[in-house]
Amino acid sequence: MKKEFRVKDTREFAEIMNYKKFYTCPSFVIYVKPRKEDHARVGISVGKKMGKAVIRNKIKRQVRSMVQDIYTFDENFDTIILVRVKYHEENYINNKKLLERLIKKVKI
Repeated sequence: MKKEFRVKDTREFAEIMNYKKFYTCPSFVIYVKPRKEDHARVGISVGKKMGKAVIRNKIKRQVRSMVQDIYTFDENFDTIILVRVKYHEENYINNKKLLERLIKKVKI
């Protein structure tokens, strides 16, 4: 996922999350807000309960890969993806399907 498609700044994270429009599933929470730029952006957050830094970075790489496959970046919203502790209970393929369902729910 290119850096131009990422939300990096903490103020932007807070702004999107304070918009308070979100969707949930056991493994993820997705916060959305109408986009400001000409393309959609995605931010990924993994809490410290998930494990040490190596594990959190691995999860972020996996989620980034899922987003690369699912998103076209033509969506009308910016997204923050929070990864929940239940992420560990499912395998990569099932987590990807859960994320796809959430994105479809947001688009509707």
